[in-house]
Amino acid sequence: MSSQVSTVPRHSLNARQAETDERQLAAAAEELESVGHEALTIRSVAQRAGVSPATAYTYVASKDHLFAELFWRLLADDEGPRLRGRTPTARLQETTRHLATLIAGAPATAAAATKSLLGNDPQVERLRLRIGTRILDSFRAALGDDASPEVLQAVQFAFFGGVLQAGMGVFTHEELATRFDDVVAVIMAGTS
Repeated sequence: MSSQVSTVPRHSLNARQAETDERQLAAAAEELESVGHEALTIRSVAQRAGVSPATAYTYVASKDHLFAELFWRLLADDEGPRLRGRTPTARLQETTRHLATLIAGAPATAAAATKSLLGNDPQVERLRLRIGTRILDSFRAALGDDASPEVLQAVQFAFFGGVLQAGMGVFTHEELATRFDDVVAVIMAGTS
């Protein structure tokens, strides 16, 4: 992930607060790339952003919240794939490949989010729901209006399981992009 952070505003922030929040998230992305998720501290992010640690904590509740926010921003800033496939299976494969490639392109954020999104911080839970909805909406767009809820659920379960396995080092996020083509084909074969 580049140090460029989203312009997606958080609700209820005034212009000055939004600017501080964006500066802090940009600093967090830089710090994450520089030192990794284990060594990163809210204090080091605050220092890089030019704010006090107390100010930093008014925008993020924890490191897990910060990492979840960075992962959310990665997805929210993405325009999605250009769907060219003629079949729902091809479009879904384009979508899962695109998402896996997007995640692979931000390895520090992906590594941090793998652990953080499993946490029980209420702010993380809120973002986890937004992330899940965003990805599910991508699958729904690929499959079309008549997408079966069971197929959507199967794809969602499989995709998040694959992302978790990649995060655990079972295989790389790059491998996920191609491996998931076969998973989609198997899931979609059951719909014909």
